This record gives sequence, C-alpha cells and structure tokens, in this order.
Amino acid sequence: MARVMTSAMLAQATQETKSLAQEPIKKTLTETDEEIMARLANRFEILEDMTRAVKKGDVRSMIVTGPPGVGKSFGVEKVLSKHDVFADVANDSKLKKYEVVKGAMSAIGLYKKLYEFADKKSILVFDDCDSVLLDDLSLNILKAALDSGKKRMIHWNTDSRSLSQEGVPNSFEFKGGAIFITNIKFDHVRSKKLRDHLEALESRCHYLDLTIDTEREKLLRIKQVVRDADMLGAYDLTEEAKTEVVDFIIANANRMRELSLRMVLKVADIRVSMPAKWTSVVEVTCMRNA
Repeated sequence: MARVMTSAMLAQATQETKSLAQEPIKKTLTETDEEIMARLANRFEILEDMTRAVKKGDVRSMIVTGPPGVGKSFGVEKVLSKHDVFADVANDSKLKKYEVVKGAMSAIGLYKKLYEFADKKSILVFDDCDSVLLDDLSLNILKAALDSGKKRMIHWNTDSRSLSQEGVPNSFEFKGGAIFITNIKFDHVRSKKLRDHLEALESRCHYLDLTIDTEREKLLRIKQVVRDADMLGAYDLTEEAKTEVVDFIIANANRMRELSLRMVLKVADIRVSMPAKWTSVVEVTCMRNA
C-alpha cells in the first residue's frame, strides 16, 4: 500500500526548519558580516548561473531551498524572463517558454502540466508547491520529471476521462527543464517518512541550499540586496532615508512580523507616503505587539 503523507507531516517539516533556523550555526560565529554577505551573494549568483544552465538545457533540473522572502523566486524569474532564447520559435504554439506554478496541485494536474511543458525548450518552475510532497502519486511523477537520467518517462497508469478528453497520453517523455523552489530545508527534516521522500528527490537533481539559516543571515541578506542591487532605487528616498528603513528593521528585528525583502518594501512604502509618522505606522501594521 502506498504511503500517503498528511498535511501535518509537511507542517511538521516546515516547523522543524523554522526551529532549527533559530539554533546557533557555527559558521556564523566565525564569519564577519561582510564574509556572510559575500557568501550569500555567491550562493545567489550560483542560483542565477544554475537557472541559466537549466534554460540552456545543460542542466535538467534543480531544487532550491531557503526561507521565504529572500529572493529565491526573483532570482529564477529574472533569468528566465530575459535574453529570450525561444524567440526563434515564438510562432510555434507547441513550444513554450516557462511557467511558474504556485500553490496546491493534484497529481493529475501535475501530470497534465508537465505534458504541456514537455518540450526540451520549455521550463516549469514549481514555487511553494510543497503540497505535491503529500501524495505518493504526485511525488513519483515529480521524481520522474526531476530525474537526471537521459530519458525521463512519465506515466499515468490508470484510466482517466480527463486525460482522454484533453488528448493527453498515458505516458510521455519529459524533455523540459524543471526547477522546484521550496522553504523546506531537506537535511533539517526529522520525520523519516518525509525525509525518505525528499532524499529521493535530492538524489535525482541538483540541490542548492542558499544557507540563510539564522536571523543574522536574513538581516544581512536584506542589507546586501538594498546595498548592492539598489532595491529601493525606484523610491523617492534619499540615501539617508533608505538607510533609515533598513536600520529600523534591524533594530526591531525581534518584533517584525517577518524578516524578508517584502518587509523592506512595505516599510519603504510607508516611509514615502507618511514621512512624518512612518515609524509609528510601521509599528502598527508591520510589527507584533510588544
């Protein structure tokens, strides 16, 4: 009988990742702030390099893990959305560019989506689609799609009116690229059942851990992006005001509802629209009660 994981198992894995992220990490004790920012910059550069490799077809598949709101999805989509290598086949409706799939997905929905993007010049990105890990059938389909083997055959072994009505065969070769973006840190999962499933995925494709495990690393990632990528460049703010935004988040890190790049934009929005009372508004809308 197939093992079916429950939503509680996935919630437990996510909680384990969050809990372990609060534990002291030895590497951060010996690294300076600049060294940590350099390490993170290198990891995100590798993320973009690997995404380019998937886009070119040199790499078949990749798993990317890191906490929410640090730029995982942005880095992938930035690469996929520019320098269109598919322009020469733009008029052929059978050849796709890429699609980012978010949220819950059934096994048959996953099968049909992979068939739609089965061409070698197609790329399918699964962003925060951890629900596919809850079902053995979905997981086996995903394992086939992420496999590093020369030929990736995907099968649907039961009769389906939905597939026949849409002209989808019961098996096909998946030649496209696949990127799975998740908040779950695979080697932090303690549940053996879920760990076995995740290890099966990890063994089949490249696995990139962005190594943002502590509050300090999240804050330094924020500083790095604001500084090096001019994240607040589009805002009508002086350099001093931009620094104030970041410094405010760092000073109140233990009370912010989340430490993420999204939070930086939220605070910057308020800093621009309500400059006279921005800190008090941020405290009400973006921070937990003391």
